[in-house]
Amino acid sequence: MLCRDPTGAAMLTEIVLAVLVGLVVGAVMGSLGGGGAIVAVPALVYLLDQPPLEATTTSLVVVGVTAIVGALQYGRAGLVNVTDGLAFGALSIIGAVVGARMALVVDGDLLMVLFAVLLVLVAWLMWTRGGRPEPTEVARQWLQLRPFHLDRRRAARVALVATGIGWLTGFFGVGGGFAIVPALTLLLGLPLRRAVGTSLLVLAITSLVGLVTRAAGPVALDWPLILAFVPSAVAASLVAGRLSARLRPQRLSRGFAVFLVAVAGYTLVNSISALTG
Repeated sequence: MLCRDPTGAAMLTEIVLAVLVGLVVGAVMGSLGGGGAIVAVPALVYLLDQPPLEATTTSLVVVGVTAIVGALQYGRAGLVNVTDGLAFGALSIIGAVVGARMALVVDGDLLMVLFAVLLVLVAWLMWTRGGRPEPTEVARQWLQLRPFHLDRRRAARVALVATGIGWLTGFFGVGGGFAIVPALTLLLGLPLRRAVGTSLLVLAITSLVGLVTRAAGPVALDWPLILAFVPSAVAASLVAGRLSARLRPQRLSRGFAVFLVAVAGYTLVNSISALTG
């Protein structure tokens, strides 16, 4: 963990680390449609010496901006279902607000223990996703505006899943893309790349809601660090978004799952030591 001091060398080291982590975060989001915050939060806490609450809030800024840029890129390629994305994002707002308020009163070290548990669950989800065949047909629309149509049974399932993902965003500072993409493929039958593009629109909405809710609490953000972090994440996201069309998303998902287990182990050891020390 870096020690914060006013020397130029320490500040330069932090900026370089922020840029490098931003590249990884952007690459993950651009190729998988989410998961960037899963990398960002441990890196901000253990490499850049951010308190957990500030780290998860900073993550919302980075993920939100990167998601907006990524959604625009996928949108230009016709790979974003705008109606599905806006509806899913709107349904997640209540969960995001509740989760963000809960994060303001939870002990930081306990938050990281819970985050490590989340990493393991996400790793299992990503590994399972990597072995699942991609849908070949888009399911019948659950929501249609013109003419208006609403499949109430499927809408109830979407609302339940969206609320849970919103809570994850608000509480852990993660965008929830690791859960949004499987939800869009399983609940709505979207092909994987279209689900990735649509999930980025949802991420932008949930991250903004979580960030606005946390802004009312005692959070002090390191803006110089954020300004180094965001451009590299955005640039990597754009490059990864283009390259992802040539790669097998299932293989990427399984590789990311293995990486998450390693990060979870490191996070759990450090957070439990801090709680018991």
